Amino acid sequence: MIALTDFGFEFGGRFLYRNANWHIKPNERIGLIGANGTGKSTLLRIIHGEYQLTEGHLSKPRDLTIGFLNQDQLSFETEQSILQVAMSAFQRQLDLEIEIEKVVKILETDYSDEVINKLSDLQTEFDALDGYNIHHKCEKVLEGLGFTTAQLAQPYKKFSGGWRMRVMLAKLLLQKPQLLMLDEPTNHLDLPTIEWLENYLQTYEGTVIVVSHDREFLDRMVNKIVEVNGQKIYEYSGNYSFFLEAKSERMDLQQRQYDNQQQFIKQQEQFINRFKAKASKATAAQSRVKLLEKLDRIEAPEDESFEINIDFRMSTASGKVVSTIKEVNKAYPDINILSQASGEIVRGDKIALIGANGKGKSTLLRLIAGAEQFDGEIIKGHNVIEAFYAQHQLESLNIENEILQEMQQHAGERTDTELRTLLGCFLFTNEEVFKKIKVLSGGEKARVALARTLLAEANFLLLDEPTNHLDMKSIGILVQALQQYKGTFIVVSHDRYFISQIANKIWWLENGEIKEYPGTYDEYEYWRKKQEDEKKAAAANQPKQPNKPEKKAAETKPNGDKSGTDKLQQLKKDFALLEQTIAEMKANLEALEAQFSQPEISQNPTQMKQYKGEYDALQYKLNTLEQQYEKTFEDILALE
Repeated sequence: MIALTDFGFEFGGRFLYRNANWHIKPNERIGLIGANGTGKSTLLRIIHGEYQLTEGHLSKPRDLTIGFLNQDQLSFETEQSILQVAMSAFQRQLDLEIEIEKVVKILETDYSDEVINKLSDLQTEFDALDGYNIHHKCEKVLEGLGFTTAQLAQPYKKFSGGWRMRVMLAKLLLQKPQLLMLDEPTNHLDLPTIEWLENYLQTYEGTVIVVSHDREFLDRMVNKIVEVNGQKIYEYSGNYSFFLEAKSERMDLQQRQYDNQQQFIKQQEQFINRFKAKASKATAAQSRVKLLEKLDRIEAPEDESFEINIDFRMSTASGKVVSTIKEVNKAYPDINILSQASGEIVRGDKIALIGANGKGKSTLLRLIAGAEQFDGEIIKGHNVIEAFYAQHQLESLNIENEILQEMQQHAGERTDTELRTLLGCFLFTNEEVFKKIKVLSGGEKARVALARTLLAEANFLLLDEPTNHLDMKSIGILVQALQQYKGTFIVVSHDRYFISQIANKIWWLENGEIKEYPGTYDEYEYWRKKQEDEKKAAAANQPKQPNKPEKKAAETKPNGDKSGTDKLQQLKKDFALLEQTIAEMKANLEALEAQFSQPEISQNPTQMKQYKGEYDALQYKLNTLEQQYEKTFEDILALE
């Protein structure tokens, strides 16, 4: 479909690509990855025709339709409604609709065959283009991307940049180009919408190229990974997880080839140095010099593994309770955020605050940080020292400072060596620490702001979308940093891989209340999907499988109105039921363990992840039930 052959592209005095090749085939779903600054977005613009190659060839069919979602579209302005903007995807159908209305008006006074035939032709074309369903299609896609029915009639200009980008994405999806190119689409989407987009793109009839740093999105959506690295393009079949395995194997092979070649070069150089002065061997030595000059040198593979050891300093440990939220109310003129909401954050909590945009996640973070007014009470715990990171704090960076200077102004007693070590963890090495803040990209500024936040010696971190603008390596570094952190934190994020690696508790907002799942994100996802399946089964009048652990947990609560004898009898019944449920659950865990050893499961990362999530969730519930089993046994002994 598209062929880029031996191409090069020079930008700002340096080559982003040199002697690179890439053939794009029909119906591929491609994840385009690489570190920030390697030229991924530039490559999309080359394909789109905005930039011309410095060298090499680009060939593509003349009639190829291309749709390109990029940040430039945020500058688009209009008085039209959201629905009207999305409907412009069907321009031919809209034009036909206007023409049909005009011909129908003429037909009121002119019944000639010419007018009737024209109307018939227009209606036939309109019907062939599925014109009667375009309103329904637009509404379905827009609502899938998170808009309510009421919002569809509201002016486009009323919405913020992220929501505007959703409208432009909806327009592209409705146009259904043969090649759809999306530059960081998930940056502007919440979790429910990301999942909707994944499902939509999995069955897209065309080729899709996505630039994304969202590992989970790439794992679920793409069937090929294309990596930009060292001015070259490398292709890998499969999703991101398979790419990591395949690249590791390629790096190992390249390292062996490099080592062998270096040994060969060393042997030849030894021969040359030994015999170049001897007349009898001079010719042989010179031939080996020429051999080395013509040798196609193998480059040593870049070591992309990283282990960090950030020295988190906490001037004091917090008390057991870090923050208590009591019956808090918060509302804006057009939306209610919290209604009599309560919650508690205790020392050691690693909370991921998730959910749809517009529900008030960032607002709750600001309330906990004391940055907004509200009704109710939020009590800060003993010895709690907060550090708050949000996107708007990038603006607080002094743009005239060098990176190291900016860190020095917030460093306390830390030495420059310590600061440079910390900056190295956030990919600022050697002379890069002397760059001015004003010349940094959005992602680089975010890394500086994050590094500065970690200097605060706080025991409670509040982080609002910290992975925005970070590439995969930077996200990996932040994951390691938070895994090493001994304090407490609450993070707002839509990055599923990120929160699955760092959270031990999940919060979300529902009907103005703070809801909590006391476990990891994988466990939460398993539990959530099970709840959804049960609701669907109930709605379809199908037999509903009871959630035995939760049911038994509810049944084991003693009734304070019963006599001592009745309580004892009830406890013994509960004890027997718990014993039976625990035995069943252990049997289920053993069955799952047996599945892990089967080749068709163990060699499939997707299925392994699914079984692991199910196993972890069952293990968590088993631990809870066993604690309840012990308590019930103690209660029985006390009454007997």
